[in-house]
Amino acid sequence: MAMITMQHPLVFIFGALGNIISFMVFLAPIPTFYDIVKKKSAQGYQSIPYLVALFSCMLWIYYALVKTHAMPLITINSIGCVLEITYIAIYIAYASKKDRMTTLKILALFNLGGFSLIFVCSYFLTKGSNRVRLLGWIGLSFGVGVFVAPLSIMRKVIRTKSVEFMPFSLSFFLTLNAVAWFFYGLLVNDFYIYLPNVLGFAFGIVQMILYVFYKYCNKVPKEQPQDDVDTNRVLEMSSAKGQKGAYNLV
Repeated sequence: MAMITMQHPLVFIFGALGNIISFMVFLAPIPTFYDIVKKKSAQGYQSIPYLVALFSCMLWIYYALVKTHAMPLITINSIGCVLEITYIAIYIAYASKKDRMTTLKILALFNLGGFSLIFVCSYFLTKGSNRVRLLGWIGLSFGVGVFVAPLSIMRKVIRTKSVEFMPFSLSFFLTLNAVAWFFYGLLVNDFYIYLPNVLGFAFGIVQMILYVFYKYCNKVPKEQPQDDVDTNRVLEMSSAKGQKGAYNLV
């Protein structure tokens, strides 16, 4: 497939759509951090999702700069870096001492140390197209890992029969995001962009199907007498209710 340049209308359209939807996804944690600031406590939330998102943004900016002619990647990931750094700073300010130190260690070792290692190795050991391929494969592998991560929350939904841990709106926008970036990558013939987004689309669809099934299709009929409700089902529902807020998908 021949590469279509950034001047092509479809490339611009899908690049712009990817930026808009990704921006909305980046804004999703705002209610969480508003709550943290209001209560002046991190309340047991985890910083890892934001550290991972920051690393991903840093990696894709570097890839886009080396590849050149990938402005949509640079714009949205630059915005993402600013937002993720803001989230992490707020978390550090209001987290417990133990969580604050853990976050700072991960930030130093993973974000700064890991990215520096990738930068040094790619800069001194590769040149030209080989550097692009190396960074592309790193980005692709990391992207696949990020998209596979929701398997744990899907397993939790199936086990607890509760969708409290998996907001439909976030799954929906992540799926749209994957579609936009898939077509952008396909149009510019960038294997490293469109391939991981195939997984993102597939997992997004599965998450929405699970949501609909456990939200609307897997309920005990109202007319069924309380005494006839299966004991195991009641225990599972009680367990799910008790775990509310244990996992925060952002």
